[in-house]
Amino acid sequence: MSNEHDHGDHMDMPPSGTMPNGGMSNHMMMHMSFYWGKDAIVLFSGWPNQNLGMYVLALFFVFLLALAIEVLSILPAVKPGTKPIVGGLTQATVYAFRMGLAYLVMLSVMSFNLGIFIAAVAGHALGFFIIKTRAIATAKPAVNMPSSAGIMSKV
Repeated sequence: MSNEHDHGDHMDMPPSGTMPNGGMSNHMMMHMSFYWGKDAIVLFSGWPNQNLGMYVLALFFVFLLALAIEVLSILPAVKPGTKPIVGGLTQATVYAFRMGLAYLVMLSVMSFNLGIFIAAVAGHALGFFIIKTRAIATAKPAVNMPSSAGIMSKV
């Protein structure tokens, strides 16, 4: 009795890793879990191509993309007197650009490279920090405002 089952529904496929002309394929394996290393494919086929310098550049690029997403999260204010259509188009354009960058970061993180993931999170965190620090610095301080507990707040 044989444990092999042949249902007759297979196609004539070359063995894994070989090409029909007898040559070997040189495609990199796509990782499906987080891994360390410079052998990532980030956004474009062949980039960073297992080159340490290009991998560092990819990390920096993803970091800057994530930082830009957070900085662009503060849409430009519509000035009083601006035509609604112009203000709406300006905000929609900035939003579309920001979403494009966000999708690029998402696709980069989908490489499952832990370095790329850390660069993306660090870029988002630094961008958020910059935006919130700026918002706190420009906010008018509330001096001696009573809190809900009846304690005077010195913010």
